[in-house]
Amino acid sequence: MDRPLGSKHPKHGFVYEVNYGYVLGTQSADCEELDAYYLGVNRPLHAAEGKCIAIIHRLNDDDDKLVIIPGTQTNLSDSEIAKAVDFQEQWFDYEILRTHTSNCY
Repeated sequence: MDRPLGSKHPKHGFVYEVNYGYVLGTQSADCEELDAYYLGVNRPLHAAEGKCIAIIHRLNDDDDKLVIIPGTQTNLSDSEIAKAVDFQEQWFDYEILRTHTSNCY
């Protein structure tokens, strides 16, 4: 986590209401590592493991974000995710994308 819960954005000054960081060994459209919101933990973290449950796909920007939760946590609804990330995503048009699988035989 390069921006733990409660830290301030270095350029825009808003406070991170969730843990925020990046996934090592990945690359996004901006040639940086994939950014990630880490939801479900209400204390500042410096590193964490978890499972990706969604992508915040920005419609007016090329910097999508992963939504990661601890492996032991149950899933979050789209409205819970939107509420948690609104502190930063309020300035962007976005959709929450998920992979839905089904057992087809």
